[in-house]
Amino acid sequence: MKIFIATSLSILCLPLFVFAQEIAPEKTEDWSNKPPVVKPGEGGKAPSDALILFANDNDLAKWEGVKGEVAAWSVKSNVLQIIKDAGDIQTKQKFGSIQLHIEWMTPDRSEDKGTSRGNSGVFFMGLYELQIYESYNYETILYYNGVAGSIYKQHAPLVNACRPPGVWQSFDVVFDAPMFNDDKTLKSPAYMTVFHNGVLIQHHVALKGPMVYAGYPEYSWHERKLPLRLQEHDSRVSFRNIWVRELSSAN
Repeated sequence: MKIFIATSLSILCLPLFVFAQEIAPEKTEDWSNKPPVVKPGEGGKAPSDALILFANDNDLAKWEGVKGEVAAWSVKSNVLQIIKDAGDIQTKQKFGSIQLHIEWMTPDRSEDKGTSRGNSGVFFMGLYELQIYESYNYETILYYNGVAGSIYKQHAPLVNACRPPGVWQSFDVVFDAPMFNDDKTLKSPAYMTVFHNGVLIQHHVALKGPMVYAGYPEYSWHERKLPLRLQEHDSRVSFRNIWVRELSSAN
């Protein structure tokens, strides 16, 4: 009886194995969608299909204040720097899902006091904040979901990959915009993956909604594309080499 069962199982499995081997290789080859050619950036420069938001042009042509006024931050020697009390700035162009590269640097610790220490942020769609903060090698005075690399008040970074004040740092981010149904209810949340100085600190985390300082975030309908915003929070944080690549929504 045992021999019969083993033989029967072998016979049953054999046609499946033979069938798999009989599929011609070209049957599983996809020639329908040729990937476009993108030239990678050399020496820290953007790839060929990126939109340069700030680099070596020494101006703020692609930026404005949040009410449409002229952006009032400082631009000198290819560096964009916050002017205290000048307000946030945002891109004139609107974006949905994007790949973002941005380099930033916090000022000397002696310059900022309290919770203003190197405080700024990148707001995707003007709503979803990736925190910038001076969090190098010290016991933070902020909660862990408020330090550099946190999705503010939602997700603490996996690790602290900060460099010292006065040293350039980088964020490389994949942001998947949220999607809404026709009746304006949420279809899928936003997601974010973040590399800080080349180290993975946020791994495709689901966002709970737009940033809120007090209370709990929740989604409400908004446009499919909105400006990218940089926060002014009483600290002379500097920026350079900012570029984006627009992505098809991965949700």
